[in-house]
Amino acid sequence: MTTVKKWLTQTRQRLHRSLKYRLNRPLPPASSHVFRGPVVVVGSAPVIHKPEGWDADFSVMTINGSQSAIRGWGIDVPDISFMMFNQVEGTSANAVEVRRVLSDQRTRSLYVLLWRKNQRQRLADGLKAFGYSYDNLTIIDRYERMSLFEEITGRKNTEVRTEDKCSNGLNAVLFALYHGAPQVIITGINPNSTGHSYNQTGLARAHVQMDKTIIEQLLAEGRPLYTADPQVSRDLNIPLWTGRPKA
Repeated sequence: MTTVKKWLTQTRQRLHRSLKYRLNRPLPPASSHVFRGPVVVVGSAPVIHKPEGWDADFSVMTINGSQSAIRGWGIDVPDISFMMFNQVEGTSANAVEVRRVLSDQRTRSLYVLLWRKNQRQRLADGLKAFGYSYDNLTIIDRYERMSLFEEITGRKNTEVRTEDKCSNGLNAVLFALYHGAPQVIITGINPNSTGHSYNQTGLARAHVQMDKTIIEQLLAEGRPLYTADPQVSRDLNIPLWTGRPKA
């Protein structure tokens, strides 16, 4: 595709999505889970750390195959899991690995991003095929994700280019903040890293610059964002979580 054709295609997509977004006025995805204490968002970067002071008030959110990394913490069932649509039936090395590590596992609330809402039964069948179960299943469409992004950042984002989008991990952070999490602690979310905790494919990360931009904005606004990973704290100037402040 030539540069001009690509620009025209992207412009048409932006106009179409902007109009549909304005007409539909979607709300961010809802949550039935109540965040009573810190929320730990576990990404798939190779290094993760269990936050200090873990207790029953903590909630845990996992992304794609990162659920496999928290078994060492004594947690078999996350409170919330975000899964990208292509992990369910995709044939890429990463999708195959995600299904392998999630085989016969479960979560409480599963959110599948960008799956077609009129194909819910196909989604349920696809999850059943690798034995993944859940208490609640929600599909997040593009416009709900755009709404979540705007609600927290104040930015409109039509998600036309890959570099315009946040990672699933950052979307989980926005979700937790939107639903009132008193603190959000990330671990295994490092825009500077490559590879995943659950495989050895060494894939590069997409959405690097947007993730950094949104992290910088959240910190500048004083949002309660922390990391449990010392290297990420040093690299991105995110406060290192050392336990809840003493009353």
